[in-house]
Amino acid sequence: MALMIPPVKLKWLEHLNSSWITEDSESIATREGVSVLYSKLLANKEAVLLPQQVLCLKGPQLPDFERESLSSDEQEHYLDALLSSQLALAKMVCSDSPFAAALRKRVLVLQRIFYALSNKYHDKGKVKQQQHSPENNSGSADLHSVSERPRSSTDALIEMGVRTGLSLLFALLRQSWMMPPPPSPGGGAGGNINLCNDVIHTAIDVVSSLPPLSLANESKIPPMGLDCLAQVTTFLKGVTMPNSGADILGRRLASELLLGLASQRGSLRYLLEWIEMALAASALVSAMEENKVLQNQEGLIGYDCFMNILMQMRRSLGSSADRSQWREPTRTTDGLCSLYEAALCLLEEVCRMASDYSRTCVSPDSIQTGEAPVVSETCEVYVWGSNSSHQLVEGTQEKILQPKLAASFADAQTIEAGQYCTFVISSDGSVRACGKGSYGRLGLGDSNNQSTLKKLTFEPHRAIKKVSSSKGSDGHTLAFTTEGEVFSWGDGDYGKLGHGNSSTQKYPKLIQGPLQGKVVVCVSAGYRHSAAVSEDGELYTWGEGDFGRLGHGDSNSRNIPTLVKDISNVGEVSCGSSHTIALSKDGRTVWSFGGGDNGKLGHGDTNRVYKPKVVEALQGMFIRKVCAGSQSSLALTSTGQVYAWGCGACLGCGSSEATALRPKLIEELATTRVVDISIGDSHCLALSHDNEVYAWGNNSMGQCGQGNSTGPITKPKKVVGLDGVAIQQISAGTSHSLAWTALPRDRQVVAWHRPYCVDLEESTFSHLRSFLERYCDGINSEVPPLPFPSSREHHNFLKLCLRLLSNHLALALAGGVATSILGRQARPLRNLLFRLMDSSVPDEIQEAVIETLSVGATMLLPPLRERMELLHSLLPQGPDRWESLSKGQRMQLDIILTSLQDHTHVASLLGYSSPADGPEGLCSGPGFTAAPDPTYSDTAGHPDTHLAEILMKTLLRNLGFYTVSRCLLQLLSESSLLLISVCVPLDNKPLSERSLTICLE
Repeated sequence: MALMIPPVKLKWLEHLNSSWITEDSESIATREGVSVLYSKLLANKEAVLLPQQVLCLKGPQLPDFERESLSSDEQEHYLDALLSSQLALAKMVCSDSPFAAALRKRVLVLQRIFYALSNKYHDKGKVKQQQHSPENNSGSADLHSVSERPRSSTDALIEMGVRTGLSLLFALLRQSWMMPPPPSPGGGAGGNINLCNDVIHTAIDVVSSLPPLSLANESKIPPMGLDCLAQVTTFLKGVTMPNSGADILGRRLASELLLGLASQRGSLRYLLEWIEMALAASALVSAMEENKVLQNQEGLIGYDCFMNILMQMRRSLGSSADRSQWREPTRTTDGLCSLYEAALCLLEEVCRMASDYSRTCVSPDSIQTGEAPVVSETCEVYVWGSNSSHQLVEGTQEKILQPKLAASFADAQTIEAGQYCTFVISSDGSVRACGKGSYGRLGLGDSNNQSTLKKLTFEPHRAIKKVSSSKGSDGHTLAFTTEGEVFSWGDGDYGKLGHGNSSTQKYPKLIQGPLQGKVVVCVSAGYRHSAAVSEDGELYTWGEGDFGRLGHGDSNSRNIPTLVKDISNVGEVSCGSSHTIALSKDGRTVWSFGGGDNGKLGHGDTNRVYKPKVVEALQGMFIRKVCAGSQSSLALTSTGQVYAWGCGACLGCGSSEATALRPKLIEELATTRVVDISIGDSHCLALSHDNEVYAWGNNSMGQCGQGNSTGPITKPKKVVGLDGVAIQQISAGTSHSLAWTALPRDRQVVAWHRPYCVDLEESTFSHLRSFLERYCDGINSEVPPLPFPSSREHHNFLKLCLRLLSNHLALALAGGVATSILGRQARPLRNLLFRLMDSSVPDEIQEAVIETLSVGATMLLPPLRERMELLHSLLPQGPDRWESLSKGQRMQLDIILTSLQDHTHVASLLGYSSPADGPEGLCSGPGFTAAPDPTYSDTAGHPDTHLAEILMKTLLRNLGFYTVSRCLLQLLSESSLLLISVCVPLDNKPLSERSLTICLE
C-alpha cells in the first residue's frame, strides 16, 4: 500500500480577493514561494484537505490460462485490461513525486490568483467604475472605454450592417450636396437635393418626439448605440460649417439636430460642444461678411426649434424663472435666429441653472444660522422591516419586506430609527414618536406602545435638531437642540440618562451638570451608555462603564456626563453595544475603546481598551462618518468608500461567520460612491451619491428590503422598489429601516451630474479652459475677436465662462470630490487665471477671476513640493523689492502662504511627517490645504534639506523671526521635536550664512 497526495476541496472566499491580488506573482516561480502561498490557502481554509485515498493495487481479474483456452478476442481484452491497470498504477505513482506535488500546488495558487483578478477587474466592474469614478476622463468621448460583453456572430453582423449603413448614408449625403442639381422635367432648375435635408428633418422629428433626457443614461445604451451617436455627431459638426459643402438649409438642420441630440443626452459636455460649434460657425460667417462673400440666411437656426429645446430644459429642472428676465435670440421675419445669439443664450441659461443648483448646496452652518433659505419640499418617506410594535405606523402588519411609501411621515426633516420605535423631527424642530413605549423610551409620559405618531413635549420648550435612540438593551433616547442643549429620556439603568441617578424618565428632561453651558453638536445613545460631543471638540460619556466603554481608564459607571480627558478636537461619536468610536473634527483620526470582542475596535486584536486608542488602519484616510453596532463597526471615507470591522454579516464580505480585526474595505461597494451610512443592531444601510440605497446584514424581519426575510444578506445589495426616488437620508433601527427624500442639514448633498448644467468631470474644465484661452486673446484690443460684435458681448461671454468654472469648483469642494477630478487641467487653469490677473483686463473680468481663484484655490494649488519651489521663485529678494511683484504674483503668493498655515506641511518639508494622505484634506476646513505629493516622501525618513532650506530662507526673509519662530515652536512641540538653536536676524534682511539646527528629542 502506498499513500498518494490527499485531494483538496476548493472554496474561494470573496473577502480575501484583495490580499491575493497583491501577492508577488514572481514568487510562484520558486518552490519556496509556492509552498508559502499554498500554506496560505490551507490556513484560510480556501483549500480543505480531504481524507487520503488508499491506493488500490488490485489488477484485473484474469482467467486460469493453464486450464482454459481463450480465443484471440478474449486474450486481446485481458491484455488491454492489464495494460490499463499498469498505466493507472504508473500515473498514481508519478503523481506522488515531489515535482508533481509542487506543480499541483502551483496550479492551485495560480487558479486562486486568477479568480481574484477576474472578480475584481471583470468587465462589469470596469463599466460600473467608469460610471461612478470622478477620475473618469470623458472629454474625448472614448466610447471604447465601455467594456463590451462577449459578442456573438449575430452581434458582429448587426454592428457591421449599422456601421456600413451609416458610412453609406453620410457618403451619399455629402455627394448629393456637392453634385449640381439636375434640371427639372419642365426645363427649370430643380433637383433632389431636398432628399438629403429630408433625411435630417426626419431625424429631427424623431428626436423631438422623445421624452426629455431619453438618451441621458449612457449606461443603458449599448456600445454600438453610443458609437453610432458619436459618428452622427461628428458628421453633423462637420456639416454645420459654412465651408462644409452642404446647402444652407442642410447646415441649419444639422445644427438643430445636433442641439436636439445634446439636450436629449443631458450632459453639460454636449451642450458646451454645441456652443463651441455655434461660435466657430458664427466666426466663419462673420469673416465671410467682412469679405462680402456671405449668402443670405447664413449662420442661422430655427427660432422655434431653439426656444422649444430651451423651454424643455427649464421644465425638466422645474425652473420657474421669469422668461422676460433672460435674453432670448432675436427672431427674424423668417422665423430664424442667429447661431451666435443662440449660443450665448444657451450658455447664459446653463450658467443660471448651475448657479441655482449651487445655492441649494449650502453648507450646514449657513442653514443653522439662517444665512440661506431652507428649500421646502414635500418629503417622501419609505419604510420596511419589522412593524411588530407599530414603529412603521403600518397597522397590524408584523413585517414589511420591501420599501413602502408611508404617508404618516410625510413632513419629516430628520428621522431616527431606534429599538422598535421611530422618532420624526419636523422642519420646525418638533418631535413625534411611535412604536414600543416600554420604560418611557418614547418620551410621551407613559410606557404604552403608540400605533400612530404622537408629539413630544419639551420643558422648557426647545427646537430639536437631532435625536439618537439606542438599538438594544431596555431603550433610552437622547436629543440635542438647535442651541446645543441635551435632553434624555427612557430607561435610566447604569445612569445612562445623565441625570445623576438610575431612574426611568418618561418625559424628555434637560441634562444639567457638566454639559450646562456647553454647545453640543453630536449625541449617541448606546445600549447601556451615552456620549455627547461639544462644539469645542470635547467628548463626554456616561452610563455603564464595563469593558472601558466610557474611555476613562476604568470600568466604573458614571451617572452624569464626564469629560474624556485623553482626546480633544472630537467632531463625532457613535456608541455601540459595549464599545465607542470617536472621530476627530478634521476627519483624520478615529479612536475606539471599550469591549474588543470579535475585533470590533479595529486594533487587530480582541482586547478591551479602557482609554481612547487610535485606529491605525484608518490613518491617512479622511473619514466622514463612523458607526458602532452590536458586534461590528463602519467608517465612511470622503471618497465614498466603506470600511467594516468586527464580525458577522455586517462586514459585507460574503460570509456571516467572518471576523475582521482591522478595518477592511467592503469590496462590493468599492465602485459606488457612498455618501451616508447607518447601522442598526445587526444590519447596515448605505446611500450612494446617485440616491441608491444598499443594505446588508440580518434580514430576519425583512429589514434589508429585498422582498423576503430569508437568511442574512452577506454582501451589500440594492434595496428594491426605490428606483427613480431621490433618497437623501437613511436610518437603520434594531430591525427596521427608513429612507426619505428631505435634504439633510448635517451634510452637503452635491450631485456629480445634474442635467444640462453640472458635470464634475475633467471634460467640463477642459472645455471652459479652451473657451477662456481662445477668447481671452486680444481682450485689450479695441476690436473683439470673432464672432463677438462688441467688446461688451465679448466680456459678457468671458464672465459667463468664469462663472460656470467658479460654480463647478465650488460644487467639487462642497462635495468633497478629489482634486484629481481636474486631471491635467489644474496647472493650465491656474496659470491662465493668474495670467489674466496680470493682464490689463476690465475690472468686471478681474473681479470674476478673483472670485474664481478665491473659490477654487485649494483645487488649483500645485502639490506641496512644487508649491514650495514656486514660493521660492515668487518671493522677492528682500522686502525692499516687494513692489516688483505683479498683482497676479502677489495673489498667488498669498494663497500659497495661506495654504502653509497647516503646520503638517512644514513638518513634511522637514522630513518628520508625511503630507496628508488623500485629497480629502482640501475640503476639511475653511483654510487652504495642500494636495498630497506622493512622490515627495523620503523612504529613508531623512529630512529634505533642500526644501527645508528653501522654506527657512523664504519665510524668515519675508515674515521675520518672531512670526516664523512662533510657528516653528508650535510645530516642533506638536511633532515631538526640540529646537536646539536658531541663528536668524532680528530684522527682515535676507538670510545668508545663518542656520537653523533641528534634531530629534
